[in-house]
Amino acid sequence: MASSKPFVSSSFTYETLEETLDIKPKGAELLIGIPKENSFSENRIALTPDAVGVMIANGHRVVVETGAGDGASYTDKDYSEAGAKIAYDKKEVFECDILVKSAPVSESECALLKPSQYIISPIHLAVMKRDILQKMMDKKITALSFENLKDDTGHNPIVRSMSEIAGSAVMLIAGQYLSKTNNGKGVLVGGISGIPPTKVIIIGAGIVGEYAARTALAMGASVKVFDNSIYRLKRLQNNIGVRMWTSVLEPKILAKQLKTCDVAVGALSGAAGRTPIVVTEETVSNMRPGSVIVDVSIDHGGCFETSKVTSHEKPVFTKYDVIHYCVPNIPSGFARTASQAISNVLMPLMLETGEDGGIDNIVWHKINIRSGIYLFKGSLTNFYLSERFDLKFTDLNLLIASKR
Repeated sequence: MASSKPFVSSSFTYETLEETLDIKPKGAELLIGIPKENSFSENRIALTPDAVGVMIANGHRVVVETGAGDGASYTDKDYSEAGAKIAYDKKEVFECDILVKSAPVSESECALLKPSQYIISPIHLAVMKRDILQKMMDKKITALSFENLKDDTGHNPIVRSMSEIAGSAVMLIAGQYLSKTNNGKGVLVGGISGIPPTKVIIIGAGIVGEYAARTALAMGASVKVFDNSIYRLKRLQNNIGVRMWTSVLEPKILAKQLKTCDVAVGALSGAAGRTPIVVTEETVSNMRPGSVIVDVSIDHGGCFETSKVTSHEKPVFTKYDVIHYCVPNIPSGFARTASQAISNVLMPLMLETGEDGGIDNIVWHKINIRSGIYLFKGSLTNFYLSERFDLKFTDLNLLIASKR
């Protein structure tokens, strides 16, 4: 029977429909590119072969540049067996809709970016340049940073993992440079029967400080922790479960303790911008010859006045007979563990992005991911970056709402 036009009569009663809720759209196939990192002596890779295997099993496609996993001891074969396509030309990787990088976008890579791409990478605020940001804005890029990405509990999972790695590594590094073969004092970190334990001073009671203290205590060292936040000192004691020697950052007490220590760890975090310098050059000059400073906060400028950036190739220098280890990005030296930690966060996020039908939808449905987005379709949505580089700031929540 032919369908007739709807019949409207005044005898009918018309009711308003009930409200329809925002339904999640059907999933989308993601095309993910993983380039090889050539800058910042970066060895990590943001998705491991296992994670790539999961992505491919869920119907997504992954293109990996040849040699991208070398730094973390993953071969091209590992990735191709997981189902990824190995690309021998960087351009092919940059043709993907989504780029997952373990180092910030470099100037040479700006030219390869395609319009409206989605990039997940660290920012490294200390080395961020205005023209890189401007080029990404011109190309209407959407960018998510490792540093600001938050999970459902409001924590920064990648930063937290990297801090755990850096903190645990600090004591291994210090132990290495205390040995005579590396021109140290020839002291073993930790105590053995009948010999007083090695004295370790940790400045900063955040995640790095906590894990450094944990490792130092496990090695048998005597540990003293300084921080201006009583809350952080309490949290550190509760988490470690041992009554520890703690103090607020009082210059005289700190100088006195540093004079007699074997290892000093700088683990202060710069909330926004540079870390404050809390140890003067004069204090360092009074430290014992052969003692070791590991300044983890060098990523944000360092908290020892004598610190200057070193590299994984040439990690230490000596000043006032004190060995300084000031390598930014310590986790890159333990690249395989670090890659697994990053991958554990990004892989579920990518799967969810696919299920939600792409980045626009996941930003709408997952409020906590918004803190990590510093560019959205070319608009700068990070207030700190807009202030620093004098670029126009746009509120991300307003942007998303206006696009719905």
